[in-house]
Amino acid sequence: MVRVDDVYQKVLALANKEQRGYITPQDFNLFANHAQMEIFEQYFYDINLARKSQGNDTVYADIDDMLEQKLQIFESSWIPALGSFSMQGVYRLYEVLIDTVSCEIVNTKDFSAALNQPMLAPAPSRPIAVIRGDQVIVANGLNQLTSPTAIVYIRIPKKPNWTYVVVNKKAMYNANQSTVDFELHASEEVQLVNKILKLAGISNKQDDIMRAGQGMEMTNTQLQPKI
Repeated sequence: MVRVDDVYQKVLALANKEQRGYITPQDFNLFANHAQMEIFEQYFYDINLARKSQGNDTVYADIDDMLEQKLQIFESSWIPALGSFSMQGVYRLYEVLIDTVSCEIVNTKDFSAALNQPMLAPAPSRPIAVIRGDQVIVANGLNQLTSPTAIVYIRIPKKPNWTYVVVNKKAMYNANQSTVDFELHASEEVQLVNKILKLAGISNKQDDIMRAGQGMEMTNTQLQPKI
């Protein structure tokens, strides 16, 4: 986890260097969420690329393990005892279970086809699941719909929130129940600072701030292991 105040103070220090600009708490919180989601979503592309890569198996395994470790922060599970399941806050389904059997997750078209064609019909040993609106529906036989008994999923990161009080017309950090730190792995702090700096430069039309963020982001990317 990355402390939201650590990132904000570093962003301010870089943006204010040579009086190049100030980033309000409101703008920072917007940029912070955008930057966090950008890094989070990149994990899935990087994992897919790593698993397709050829070459040294040890290097591949190290990269894959590292990315999986970063994603494990967001892995959650649901069972009926927790109440009804909702797709709200869910980024991606990882596994849907009926009893102890894993379901194949299909799209709406394939799900409907399987329910109406005996040759394609699911069975208790090979059930299928589909997302319908805000719910997950399971079929384990011809026109036999049921509810899952467990769901494993990747949730959406919570929106970071830098909270403050105004003292002498200046926003001062005030940690309270509304404060939300970044949920990303601690190693992503530099990436967050660079991305937020770049977004601030674009928003405020400050080319020097934007270029500074882009330059540091590029340098950091070049230093990372190549997939």
